[in-house]
Amino acid sequence: MDFKLTEEQQMLQETATRLVRDAYSFEAREQYSLSEEGFSRTFWQQLGELGLTAVPFPEVLGGFGGGGVDTMLLMTEFGRGLCLEPYVESVIYAGGLLMQLGSPAQLQDLLPQVASGKLLLATAFQEPQSHYHLNDVQTRAEQTAEGWTLSGRKAVVMSGHQAGLILVSARISGDSRAEQGIGLFLIDPQAVGVERRTYPTVDGRKACDLYLDKVNVSAYHVLGEPGQALAALRYQQGRAIAAQCADALGSMQETCRLTLEYLKTRQQFGVAIGQFQVLQHRMVDMCTDLEQVTSMAILAACCGDEADSLERTRNLATAKFIVSRAARNVAEQAIQLHGGIGMTWEYSLAHHAKRLVMLSHQFGDDDHHLKAYAAFLDAA
Repeated sequence: MDFKLTEEQQMLQETATRLVRDAYSFEAREQYSLSEEGFSRTFWQQLGELGLTAVPFPEVLGGFGGGGVDTMLLMTEFGRGLCLEPYVESVIYAGGLLMQLGSPAQLQDLLPQVASGKLLLATAFQEPQSHYHLNDVQTRAEQTAEGWTLSGRKAVVMSGHQAGLILVSARISGDSRAEQGIGLFLIDPQAVGVERRTYPTVDGRKACDLYLDKVNVSAYHVLGEPGQALAALRYQQGRAIAAQCADALGSMQETCRLTLEYLKTRQQFGVAIGQFQVLQHRMVDMCTDLEQVTSMAILAACCGDEADSLERTRNLATAKFIVSRAARNVAEQAIQLHGGIGMTWEYSLAHHAKRLVMLSHQFGDDDHHLKAYAAFLDAA
């Protein structure tokens, strides 16, 4: 298999590398994190102007027509720079749902805005009791003469505090865990009956809980066929997982670089601590994990955009499981090898560790995906 990047992919990677290096210093990131938005709107606009928010969308709708490998190249650089912008949530997950389920009018009206970075989307699929199960939906949607009314609560809506539109899953029929009867609705967060409670997450980003009290939704703002949204939610979450694996890869690369540099420069008993064999062994273990994650990120990128199948689902579950375990181990080992400085707020390593822990839980932790993989083996 040829793993060489095309000329266009090399240019894309170089563009992302320069942009993150020049515009996203660690000190600037801290200011973005503390701001009301929780990320840099200027940086997000730069992504749009350079066409990076358009990478996964078809050319006829204002996109770049890129695939999973193109997304992986971008997300690896974003992970290396600890970028706070909701690329996965808005462009990959929510944008993918819009692209898969949207009507011709919705695609024509909304998708070019997402591709240009002018419209920020979020996806509200989690609930306090759901614990990674997309079919566990208690938010209810009732049909009316004008459209629908939604009532319920959504938890940990990443970037939902600044989204122009939020994609909300709600139950149209069936009990709270039925596979059928789940619809997807476009909600204006400024609409009557919508309340958002914003809070910081462990890795410096921001999320919100979404409270819906008889929120009116017109028929135009229903995505796809009412009650048939679960398959699309699962498929697009698979694409988001593939992008997230690349995000973790970039963060792990920087974590290993920082740790190796520290072992070479920190001295004890008159020599660099990197000369101690036991520390060398632990550094090798970290690099081994990094190589494994690199392979899994490539696998996820290659299969993320494939047609839905049991093999695709198994591969993505495998990638998420291995990346989650390795990311957490690398974060813990890096802190141990650094000692106290590894937990210092002013040092970027601590923030990489937090990011890796966060990524290991978002879209399902390692135990969730291990159980899923076992279930897929039984199904096969």
